[in-house]
Amino acid sequence: MTQDTAVRAQISALIFTMTNAVLFGAGLITVLMLNMSAQATGIGIAAVTAFSFLVAAPAAWLIAPRLRARYWRNRQTTPLLGSAQPRVF
Repeated sequence: MTQDTAVRAQISALIFTMTNAVLFGAGLITVLMLNMSAQATGIGIAAVTAFSFLVAAPAAWLIAPRLRARYWRNRQTTPLLGSAQPRVF
């Protein structure tokens, strides 16, 4: 595993729970807004739980590189303040 992949995995692990919570909350609101029986609602909540858990990992993996300063520094084409050049570490 390269250094970049290890850092990306660590960031993904940190934001996995947040991503899971957002997906679960959005799915839960959707299920509870539907007019279904209690049994169907229970099945819907179980499905949303499984879906959010499975989708959160790839979503966190895709979001992780955007949380690194290197990503934004590479995308920046012109300096924001005056004529100072961006620092490269």
